[in-house]
Amino acid sequence: PGPQGLYYCSVGGKNTHGRHIVEEHADMCLEAGINFEGINQEVACGQWEFQLFAKGAKKAGDEMWIARYLLDRLTENYGYYIEYHPKPIKGDWNGSGMHANFSDTTLRTCGDENTFNKVCEEFGKNIEKHISVYGAHNEQRLTGAHETQSITQFSYGVSDRGASIRIPIGTVEDGWKGRLEDRRPASNGDPYKISSVIISTTKAAYN
Repeated sequence: PGPQGLYYCSVGGKNTHGRHIVEEHADMCLEAGINFEGINQEVACGQWEFQLFAKGAKKAGDEMWIARYLLDRLTENYGYYIEYHPKPIKGDWNGSGMHANFSDTTLRTCGDENTFNKVCEEFGKNIEKHISVYGAHNEQRLTGAHETQSITQFSYGVSDRGASIRIPIGTVEDGWKGRLEDRRPASNGDPYKISSVIISTTKAAYN
């Protein structure tokens, strides 16, 4: 394939590959009652993303595992398989993550920039605690390049795609009410373990 950059949110057979599978998977998830939010082709050739939304960490984990199961079963019909490795292609290619967008009542209602900063700073104190459950081989993806922060470093910022935690611009525009996005979890991560450590660290920030 050509260099990355041609494929992100692309259309047309030259740069878009696998749309029939991801759209069929979306339909399967919706029919199964999963709160399926959307799909888009990603930066690398043949790399796709789907988004789920669930209220509560347990439900989010349940729906992610079911969605993965449905996807893997679907690929049997086409003789394909899904590569969940966070760096499936070495070289100048983006890896594959499972970005975790999260909020709680405090973040959705506080209207206070300092509260968001406190939460982010607490995450920065617990790098190893998080990385240890964010997925295998993630060091190959979190290098500080390709829209990532280094696995040994921590940063956060508004709309910063290269940060460990991105503060969505919508959160700021809504008066510091909304969510945060931890961009470090890998595509092969266990959503139950990921949500558990996110909840633990967020609660610690309020103490």
